[in-house]
Amino acid sequence: MKKNEYQPRIADAQLALMLDAMGAVLIEGAKYCGKTTMAAQQAASTLYMADPDTKTQNLTMAKTNIKRLLAGETPRLIDEWQIATQIWDAVRGEVDKRGEDGQFILTGSAVAPDDSGIYHSGTGRIGWLKLRTMSLWESGDSTGEVSLGALFNGSDEVDGTSSIDLDRLAYLVCRGGWPKGITKKSEAAALLQAREYFEAVTRYDISRVDNTRRDTELAKRLMRSYARLQASQASAGTILADVKVNEEDSISESTIYSYIKALKKIFVIEDSLAWNPNLRSKTAIRTSDTRYFTDPSIAAAALGMGPNDLINDLNTFGLFFETLCVRDLRVYADALDGTVYHYRDKSGLECDAVLHLRNGRYGLIEVKLGGDELINEGAASLLKLAHAIDTERMRRPSFLMVLTGIGDYAYRRDDGVLVVPVGALKH
Repeated sequence: MKKNEYQPRIADAQLALMLDAMGAVLIEGAKYCGKTTMAAQQAASTLYMADPDTKTQNLTMAKTNIKRLLAGETPRLIDEWQIATQIWDAVRGEVDKRGEDGQFILTGSAVAPDDSGIYHSGTGRIGWLKLRTMSLWESGDSTGEVSLGALFNGSDEVDGTSSIDLDRLAYLVCRGGWPKGITKKSEAAALLQAREYFEAVTRYDISRVDNTRRDTELAKRLMRSYARLQASQASAGTILADVKVNEEDSISESTIYSYIKALKKIFVIEDSLAWNPNLRSKTAIRTSDTRYFTDPSIAAAALGMGPNDLINDLNTFGLFFETLCVRDLRVYADALDGTVYHYRDKSGLECDAVLHLRNGRYGLIEVKLGGDELINEGAASLLKLAHAIDTERMRRPSFLMVLTGIGDYAYRRDDGVLVVPVGALKH
């Protein structure tokens, strides 16, 4: 594939299906994750609301003659629609009037800039599609020889290879899944994408999302704390204590919540909800969310770390790698009509990722960088959790998997646990 060609996305098929079923589709996701480019592949006409040359005119038209903005061949793409929120009701009304599916595609790098509940009025007319940064399968870094879909459908065959070594994995974590980074000619240019994204978020986007002025340095300190605490169930109080170290200014938990909420609105962070299975015992399940950035490169940029830094700090590398795996699993889960959760109970038993499909099937996944000792540890934890699940009240897991960073082959252990390198996985 040439560098200037469109990089296919797993979500392409999801968008086509939704356009066939809904009057309009809203694509949301982080800035620079490729929403507009993907939407343009299926759009017949396009309106760029935030184009500097026409923004003022577009905003005026949104107030005086909004139907003119909606006129055009369908599907019509309206990019950064949320800068004129009245577009939402106008699209909803036009969909009702036309009575046809596939009329509009809306894209935006932030949710609506208020909490007025405008989304509610789109129920039944407008579908939602979350676009994430690119998975290793989409970027061409995974062979894709092990299919999660096949495993859920009962396949016993597990065979695949991966060519990702420790150096390459560290680079992939720091590069992230940003389309521009993936198509850059040099690794240095690719790594710069995540750093510039971090600067844009902390300097501008975190304030612009809801027109609330926020302190750039505090935003950076909070994101550094999030990076150190990712893959944990750290409370806002823990983050606050971390942010305030060696700082004299007064910061409250409510301030921390405000910044976190803003970062969620612009899809910088996406915490993982707790999974609640039916257990044989009365073990209490911890329900705190697990902290994650939407892409591992954001954490690396927040802490100013590059590939060599990760290799020299394997503990931090392991946390960053877990974020990469959760990102990929979320991309694949979206395609399979599923959701990624985490599990942890009061006894300390935990599972990094539970991929639960809408039809009730689920897989248990532990994430490990690699090596026999860590793989054995992950397998033991998975088997213990699987045994604790009450299979008279819910299905048995479709598979137990240790997802590794390095390792040449995918295989099934004698105890039935799968060992799969992330460089061999796909949806």
